[in-house]
Amino acid sequence: MSSKPEQKETHQANGTVLPIVSADCLTSPDRGQLVEPSDFLGTDGDRVEVAVLESRANAKGVREEDALLENGSQSNESDDTSTDRGPEPASPLKETSFSIGLQVLFPFLLAGFGTVAAGMVLDIVQHWDVFKYVTEVFILVPALLGLKGNLEMTLASRLSTAANIGHMDTPKELWRMITGNMALIQVQATVVGFLASIAAVVFGWIPDGHFSIDHAVLLCASSVATAFIASLVLGMIMIGVIIGSRKMGINPDNVATPIAASLGDLITLALLSGISWGLYKELESKAYVNPLVCAFFIALLPIWIIIAKKNAATREVLYSGWEPVVIAMAISSVGGLILDRTVSDPNFAGMAVFTPVINGVGGNLVAVQASRISTYLHMSGMPGESSETTPRKCPSPCSTFFSSDVNSRSARVLFLLVVPGHLVFLYTISSMQGGHTTLTLIFIVFYMTAALLQVLILLYIADWMVHWMWGRDLDPDNFSIPYLTALGDLIGTGLLALSFHILWLIGDRDSDVGD
Repeated sequence: MSSKPEQKETHQANGTVLPIVSADCLTSPDRGQLVEPSDFLGTDGDRVEVAVLESRANAKGVREEDALLENGSQSNESDDTSTDRGPEPASPLKETSFSIGLQVLFPFLLAGFGTVAAGMVLDIVQHWDVFKYVTEVFILVPALLGLKGNLEMTLASRLSTAANIGHMDTPKELWRMITGNMALIQVQATVVGFLASIAAVVFGWIPDGHFSIDHAVLLCASSVATAFIASLVLGMIMIGVIIGSRKMGINPDNVATPIAASLGDLITLALLSGISWGLYKELESKAYVNPLVCAFFIALLPIWIIIAKKNAATREVLYSGWEPVVIAMAISSVGGLILDRTVSDPNFAGMAVFTPVINGVGGNLVAVQASRISTYLHMSGMPGESSETTPRKCPSPCSTFFSSDVNSRSARVLFLLVVPGHLVFLYTISSMQGGHTTLTLIFIVFYMTAALLQVLILLYIADWMVHWMWGRDLDPDNFSIPYLTALGDLIGTGLLALSFHILWLIGDRDSDVGD
């Protein structure tokens, strides 16, 4: 009785490969008779040991041994059959507050300095002719900067989840995820850039009642070109970050989304300023340039659609992932309208440098939290499946920030990063003499109050929204982050504008809120 297992272990120790045959294979094609045992004899007549698997079909009609063989082909081969399934990804549930803070801190500061640089750029370019005479460009700023939340952060969250659950372990899987997702974000960037320009034209026309076809085409060309190029560059950076994080043993959820924003705001704003300025210069002498730019990028759409459609990992998002992206763009455009109306007033020109900072920091922190909660839920099943970890109603603030689970712990860590982070960023802006604003105590108090309130609201909404979407069979990686970052833009811009108005009303002349 014990000889068989001992013989099998001897074969495995010597590296002998045992053929695995399903019960279906033991019958002839017509299922009429069993295959003779002699068919399994070797060429020299020696008997070959055979492992027989029972064939059963699951609910989708896929046989279990086929799934096993497919999964086995995707894992690294090993002489030890007990470990032929590759190493399991590290679970984020074992992270401590210190490890979360340590992993998030550097990307958070890097992303924050990126938003500071973007704010300094906006502070300079707001005086350019294209921003003075085509003020609708200001409306494009939050919408296009929000693309990192709509596209790059969603891409980072999707790839982070795929990496954590082992869907990017083989070169074939990795290449499929890269090509499909890059094509997908190019489709989304082109469409969202076009829609953002339409929103900017409409929001600019409604208050003034003035419409210029030349300015409308300029906005379209600038928006589409900026969105396309920025998404291409940032998408490649994201892929490199996630692959590098996995090789270094770092949870991609903690670093991918902040790094997506570290250069995202700066690259996007620099591209928007440079492209709009160049097209504005060509507007009088070569009016045909703007329509050609629009036509070129829109003509590339069918290519990206075909590539994304052929990839199973992105096909569903290509069809169903438009609602959050478009709605988020509209929400960010409302924030852009607030920015346009506030910065156009000379009394509040100093607000331009702080807007990308407060919006970027809030969006970065809530994107990290949403990505972490999504990964946590994916480890317990698939969207729509009942789970004890999925709340059935709106969570209380105490459960969001003061419970003992890992997501509440990360929310506390992220919230505690707000004040020290913004103090560093404010000092950097002040030392670079940006914003025409002196950092008085009352200004810092109002600014910090707005920043803390923004992040507090966003983290609570993230806790509710991710679980709500999960319970309704929606993948939070694709749907939650666009809404959250867009709300961050709107809440941040609104609270910052309110703070500047209050400071101006109470007569804080020492802070030189205006110019």
